[in-house]
Amino acid sequence: MTEKHAIGRVRHELRRRLLTVTASERLTPNMLRITLTGDDLSGFISAGYDDHIKICIPENGKDPIWSASLPGAAPLSEGVVASSLRDFTPRRYDPVANELVIDFAVHEAGPATAWAVSAVPGTRLGIGGPRGSFVVADDFDWYVLIGDETALPAIGRRLEELRSGAKVFVIATVTSEDEQQSFTSRADLDIRWLHRPLSQASDAAPVLAAAAALALPDGDGYVWIAGETDIAKALRQHFVTESGIQKNWVKAAGYWRHGSVGFHENHDDRE
Repeated sequence: MTEKHAIGRVRHELRRRLLTVTASERLTPNMLRITLTGDDLSGFISAGYDDHIKICIPENGKDPIWSASLPGAAPLSEGVVASSLRDFTPRRYDPVANELVIDFAVHEAGPATAWAVSAVPGTRLGIGGPRGSFVVADDFDWYVLIGDETALPAIGRRLEELRSGAKVFVIATVTSEDEQQSFTSRADLDIRWLHRPLSQASDAAPVLAAAAALALPDGDGYVWIAGETDIAKALRQHFVTESGIQKNWVKAAGYWRHGSVGFHENHDDRE
């Protein structure tokens, strides 16, 4: 018998892949969608909607150079500098078309933004992982998904994957109406967009107010939160203490912190 509301981690073989851009699409003024392909995609697995892969960002049209500190990587020759690494969510993987889609928020300057903005068909990118997936059974009565621009790829993917009839509430924070995205979902979707300038991206008050205003249904619900780390932590506290949702049904992660590079922080009690 399948366990009700099963939640668990699945480990994957860690592989590094060299892929090639086939298309670039601007979803909104500050969100780019890049489609990649390549023989190395064979065997790619991403079982969780909030999986993370490492992208290895090449410079000046060259191939990416993996850090020697990564498992299985070869030592670098003297004077060779490894490419920058960043964490991204696999937005969509199509094994039949042999395509991987990654969405890039391009508000701030950095190696990932610079690469995405200049990427054209034929541009190369390295990816590694995911090392594993956090898999949540789609048998809850309802779901809450909350996040900012950095969380939209995971939110969009989850909405596409949820079963027909499931109730799902989304609170998404972006800079303006122009940054709102359209999502496809079989679920019963209630989406609330919040607008704020990037200078106020660490202000938890508006998001907490929107969360408190949700009229959550009866039954079992699962809450997923990602974005600025202090906001994610405050929201998790709200749902556990104010809404009374059991801790293992609330997952919260800090995807970024002002002034930090390559930041990721979990706010769960899980290992």
